[in-house]
Amino acid sequence: MEYKWTVLSNTTLGALMASINGTIILISLPVIFRGLNVDAFNPSSLPLLIWVLLGYGIVTATLLVTVGRISDMWGRARMYNLGFAIFAVGSVLLFLIPNSGTVGAWELVGFRIVQGVGGAFLFANSAALITDAFPHSERGKALGINQVAAIGGSVVGLVLGGLLAGIGDLRIGALVIPTWRIIFLASVPVAIAGTVWAYVKLHDIGAIRAGQRIDLVGNVTFGAGLTVLLVAVTYGLLPYGGQQMGWSSPWVLGGIVAGIALLLAFLWVESRVADPMFRLELFRIRAFTAGNFAGLLGSIARGGVMFMLIIWFQGIWLPLHGYSFSETPFWAGIYMLPMMGGFVLMGPLSGWLSDRFGARYLASGGMALSSVGFVAFLFLPYDFAYWEMGLLLFLQGCGMGMFAAPNTAAIMNAVPAEHRGAASGMRATLQNAGQQLSLAVFFTIVIVGLAGGLSGSVSSALGAAGVSGAPASALTQMVSADPTGALFGAFLGQNPMLMYIHYLPASLQSQIAPALPTLTAQGFFPNAVAPAFLNGIDAAFEISAILTAVAAVVSMLRGERYIHELEAPQRSTATEAAAPAPPRAGPAGGRGSDDVRPAPVRVRGGR
Repeated sequence: MEYKWTVLSNTTLGALMASINGTIILISLPVIFRGLNVDAFNPSSLPLLIWVLLGYGIVTATLLVTVGRISDMWGRARMYNLGFAIFAVGSVLLFLIPNSGTVGAWELVGFRIVQGVGGAFLFANSAALITDAFPHSERGKALGINQVAAIGGSVVGLVLGGLLAGIGDLRIGALVIPTWRIIFLASVPVAIAGTVWAYVKLHDIGAIRAGQRIDLVGNVTFGAGLTVLLVAVTYGLLPYGGQQMGWSSPWVLGGIVAGIALLLAFLWVESRVADPMFRLELFRIRAFTAGNFAGLLGSIARGGVMFMLIIWFQGIWLPLHGYSFSETPFWAGIYMLPMMGGFVLMGPLSGWLSDRFGARYLASGGMALSSVGFVAFLFLPYDFAYWEMGLLLFLQGCGMGMFAAPNTAAIMNAVPAEHRGAASGMRATLQNAGQQLSLAVFFTIVIVGLAGGLSGSVSSALGAAGVSGAPASALTQMVSADPTGALFGAFLGQNPMLMYIHYLPASLQSQIAPALPTLTAQGFFPNAVAPAFLNGIDAAFEISAILTAVAAVVSMLRGERYIHELEAPQRSTATEAAAPAPPRAGPAGGRGSDDVRPAPVRVRGGR
């Protein structure tokens, strides 16, 4: 096999595996918590639940820039191979979790973080290795395939998690492997095989900047600042002092301020050290700056909203259509597949087209299509016809595919070869940090909207079911005071009304006994919370539409097509071959056309 295809196949496997493991736990979490004997509905378990869901992404986002910079110094293939090995170790540890209960759950969090460290090495170096191995005329196509794995894997993880969660315990003679361990076992052979394959076949062919010093102060300020900021916004989702969310907590506010201060200090440090971790000079390249900023806006717009769509399926639409709450996690993944279909269709195709015509119009069109899709979501009722939702999910997938591969290729083409690791890490950091911030921001928006209308909608639903007086007041107060619990209840495959009724005093439970079949029916909870839920998710759609529209404009501002390593004018298509050579000019200027601009940009340490 030609070496470039070996690189593409191995990095695509790594990106797919890391992406799948980022979401596989979302669908299989009920089975895992039951296997560990953890009560997910106990209020004390909410921090644990948040860390299980978000810890992997936080540690990955925090390490990407550091790993990318070190990879430029010590070798991208070497660091990528190490990441595969770390990921394999984390997978084995998850399968072998020794304890149960709260201790076992925190071990789950810790071993997921080990996986996240390995995932950071994989994500930070995949695009750089592909850029090193492929000529500029084929990078868009190659990166498109890799991006399909990296982003499409998140949807595959949802489906795979549901499938594994439903297969039951595995019996091999006298040995019984519980279902929740099988979920983690699935990635072990792939991780081990990928590690061996990477160590045997991959080697560095790109520029390595040996002899430089590690920027310790920059690494510490960046890592600490981003970690503190992401942890603080994550804890803002937890109740505090009798309030539904924790944004007024001094620890949350202090963490946000401290995180921002450390990141500002990091930028100050990076502008003064000889060998910085974060190559600020790269932002002089318009294609690099516009591509990263557009990618960040797109990540913020999409990450949290996609999670809210899953909750919409699990908590409202699927129960209304006859699916039991225990089945909804799996079927939510199945019904999200049109998004993956659109992405698989447009990802490689748009990458191939960007090799010929440039990224500018493809990437901008993808963001514009996403913006139109978010506006269209506003017109869906909570009990929508699936063909409408499926069509919009497919269009969102097409928009993501049109943007992801061309944008990544444009970013990586624009930087000097010796800085590709750092550039890849910076791109992946902004994308992953945007997704983490998106989850916190949009979850807050939906919860606030839900809380604003929950009392009225639940009270009306209880009255229609014949429940009034003290039982109705108690249930309304419980649901209204805990909208986060209501959403997570449906998300974890449980009927939230059973949970709330369980916590009622025995005297009130006896009063609502005649209405119990109505209250616990599949359709009661979805109909009770749906009007309030739409208030919140519509606000999220509006904000996402604005962000993606701005991202489309920013993407258009990336300027003329620019490939750093070209030292002489070259054309991308046969029809351009007869045209006169474009004038040599730097990427920061120009007329805004999409011709190839060959002149290199000089950055510190560059050519």
